Amino acid sequence: MTAVTTDKALSSAPARSRVSGSGGDAAVASVSHVLLVIWSIVVIVPFLWVILSSFKTTKEILANPFSLPAHWQFENYAHAWTDAGIGRYFLNTVIVVACALVIVMLLGAMCAYVLARFQFPGNRAIYYLMLAGLTFPVFLAIVPLFFILRNSGLLNTLPGLILTYVAFALPFTVFFLYSFFKSLPDDVYEAALIDGAGEWRAFFQVMLPMAQPGMASVAIFNFLGLWNQFLLPVALNTDESRYVLTQGMASFASQAGYSVDFGALFAGVVMTVIPVLVIYIIFQRRLEGSVSSGTFR
Repeated sequence: MTAVTTDKALSSAPARSRVSGSGGDAAVASVSHVLLVIWSIVVIVPFLWVILSSFKTTKEILANPFSLPAHWQFENYAHAWTDAGIGRYFLNTVIVVACALVIVMLLGAMCAYVLARFQFPGNRAIYYLMLAGLTFPVFLAIVPLFFILRNSGLLNTLPGLILTYVAFALPFTVFFLYSFFKSLPDDVYEAALIDGAGEWRAFFQVMLPMAQPGMASVAIFNFLGLWNQFLLPVALNTDESRYVLTQGMASFASQAGYSVDFGALFAGVVMTVIPVLVIYIIFQRRLEGSVSSGTFR
């Protein structure tokens, strides 16, 4: 009888553990969903308010910020694009970010590939120096960067800003892609060499396409960071004709105090945010699982 009772107690213990475990999982899931809902509201509601305000006049915004516009002011977007100079700032931003992104992705992929696939003296030292670049605060480098660009004749120029963006994004790109190239199979690389491919061809036609998920992910992260960059252009690009969007929006918002056309200002904010949102929505599938598909070794 005692043995039977003991067996029943032992068999019921895992059942009680499963019940308590499922109850704990349900509680964690419920709390997580509540927090996600709250966070979604915190993010979405202000953005919807900005979009709504972009179709209102300044008088309507100041009188009742949360009311619907009496008349939808689509001309706010035209005013922001032309009169406020958002179109020029947008073009400058596209040029700087596109050029910087292409350069940093090419250099970052090549550097990460060499560090991950080849052993040579100083390999680890270079890699750790790249990691150290991630820990170095950007604002501490503003003064040296200012003098370097001034002495090089690149201060207040778009090429100077492009090179600065490349230097800013390169350590993260190398760190991110290192694990992807490290995890690629050696058999494919060796087969390419046996078939007569050189190192350059093996990299561009074999290894680089295999690291496409990592390339897409780091490109999106770099795009978001460079598009929203504010500190570097403010310190290194003071020529108004070469302002990027973040500078242009700050200048537009502070140029005339309370006499600012808030409808056009909010329209400019929407035009600044929409490209980032569209890029993220288009490429969000690339991000799913790609961060963990490479394993650091």
